[in-house]
Parts: sequence; structure tokens; C-alpha cells
Amino acid sequence: MNVFVQIKSVRNTNFVAENSLNLTWHDTAWIPVLNPGNILDYFSERSNPFYDRQCNNELIKMQRLSQDQLANMTGIEYVLLHVQEPILYIIRKQYRQSPTQVVPQTDYYIIAGVVHQAPDLCTFVNSRLTNTIFNLQSAFEEAKSFSRYHPSKGYWWEFNQQEQSDKSEGKKKRKEEPGSFFQRQRVDLLLGELAKKFPPKFVAPSQPEAKPIVAADDHVKVEPKVEVKQEKLTQDKQADSAGKPPPDKKPKLSR
Repeated sequence: MNVFVQIKSVRNTNFVAENSLNLTWHDTAWIPVLNPGNILDYFSERSNPFYDRQCNNELIKMQRLSQDQLANMTGIEYVLLHVQEPILYIIRKQYRQSPTQVVPQTDYYIIAGVVHQAPDLCTFVNSRLTNTIFNLQSAFEEAKSFSRYHPSKGYWWEFNQQEQSDKSEGKKKRKEEPGSFFQRQRVDLLLGELAKKFPPKFVAPSQPEAKPIVAADDHVKVEPKVEVKQEKLTQDKQADSAGKPPPDKKPKLSR
């Protein structure tokens, strides 16, 4: 009976641990003022289900000691592992055995003020394998539904073109959901930081050649234009007259 109770308790703890990956927590009053200095205080709120009340951080908080005293204690503690302001904070739960030796247990990431538990490697691999097996099984079942057999013809494939066309039209009709205001604001912030670090190089436009300005008092000499066309016309007329034969002389009639 005791063994059964122990096995049942172990199963219940595993079930709770698996469900904790689907839990999230946030406090809207803290989100606008979050920073690396108060993120551990935000994580240690009483309504946070991921926070252990028996950790060394809580003891130091009750005794009003400095966070530097954690290195001299043994037990569970929470430390700020990584910061990417203003959106991402990573907190690690670890067990301290000595001032120089710790054993990591769980990581939590706070993104946009919402606390999530990061999955461990085993859970991550199991999830990927489960998704892969499900997709393969669905593909085999769909391929099997198109197979046909007849004793005189044998095996062949029969695809319904109408269903495929309906699926393709349904995919085309799906519209991509636009990003939220928070996502657009953060993307603009990141683009602005990149533009400051790597400013774009602008090519100066080519300036037109400056034309000389002629004052009103200056006299500009105007060269007379040579009428080439008239010379050509006179030359052409002379050539035509030279090429034509002389007119015939008619004899005069005597009276």
C-alpha cells in the first residue's frame, strides 16, 4: 500500500511538472517599470507560481541582507542570468552547494513581462519527435486513401483534383495576420538602434554645371550667321542650268 501511494505521488508530481510548461504569469502593474534592478523582486511576487518560498532569496529578503550573501549560503536560489532590455530577462533556479559550485535546475524567461518556464532538453526532444511521428502518420494515411486496387487492373493511384484545388484556394484565401502594436514598436526600436550603429551612406547628387552669368552692361559679340543653304541653292541652280541643253532656235518667217 505504501509503495502504491509513493508511485501515485511520483506520477502526480510529474504531471504537475509537465503542466508547468503551459503556465504563464504576469502582473500588469509591474510591466511598465521593469528593469534589471527590480526584475528579481517582480519574480518573487506571492502570486507567481514558479517562485519557491523556501529559497535563499526569500531568507535574505526577510532579513534585509544584500544579494551578495547568496554565495555564502547553500540551497535553492534564483539569479538573473541574461538581460536584453527592454523585453527579455532570463532567471535561473539553481542549487548552491558551495561558494564556487552550483547545479542548474530550471530556467525561466520573462518576455514582455510574461513569465514562462523554459523546457528542458528531454521535453524539447520528445515534443519534436511527437510532432514528427504525427506528421508522418498523417502523410501515410492520406497517401493510403488515394490507393486503389482491382484484380484485373492491379494497384493505381486516384487523386481527386477538385479536393486539391479547394485546398490550394483555401491556402490562397488565408491572409497573414498583421503584427501587434507591441511587435511593431519593438521592431522599430531595433531598426533605430541598428541605424545608429551602422549609419547608411548617402551618395551626393551630381550638381549641374554652372552657366556663366552675363551682366546687363556687358556687350556680347554676336557672330554673323553664314547662310549655307542659300549658297547651296545657287550652286544647285548653276549646275542645273549648265546641264540643260540650249533652247532650239526657230527660223523667222519672212514677209
